[in-house]
Amino acid sequence: MEIRLSETEISRLLAERKPLPPDYRERTQTKPKRGHKERELDVNGAEGSEFRLILRQSEFNPLDFSVILAYRPPKTNQLFRLRRYNGRSHEHTNVLERETFYDFHVHTATEHYQNESGLREDSHAEPTARFADFRGAIRAMLADCGFDVPPAAQGDLFAEEQ
Repeated sequence: MEIRLSETEISRLLAERKPLPPDYRERTQTKPKRGHKERELDVNGAEGSEFRLILRQSEFNPLDFSVILAYRPPKTNQLFRLRRYNGRSHEHTNVLERETFYDFHVHTATEHYQNESGLREDSHAEPTARFADFRGAIRAMLADCGFDVPPAAQGDLFAEEQ
């Protein structure tokens, strides 16, 4: 089953409040997994939507990371990537616009890219100066995507730099 969402549905899901659980700190500590560190956290939205936060970072290149917000439609085990915050470790090309850049960037799911055969829903990306590392990408996603973050603790990936 192929998942297709309209721009309105994508915007609604991004805006939906996503309260992080009280133990989110422990549950988001990345763990080694074949050359990178990774962790996933399932989050229930305030309107009943199911989301997954996926954190990945290379163990060799600190600029090679992805912070992903995915949505799981009801009665499926599939994930639809709403947003992806990537490091500056590779060149990105927006195929439909014929734009290429090498920078930190944010992917966003679009109806337009879903309608093009062979392209992922979040293939379109925009360069950004809002973050320059993994922690900054996490903070940017949390600020952009409706997360309710419990008060920060020292050493917390989600906390502001001291």
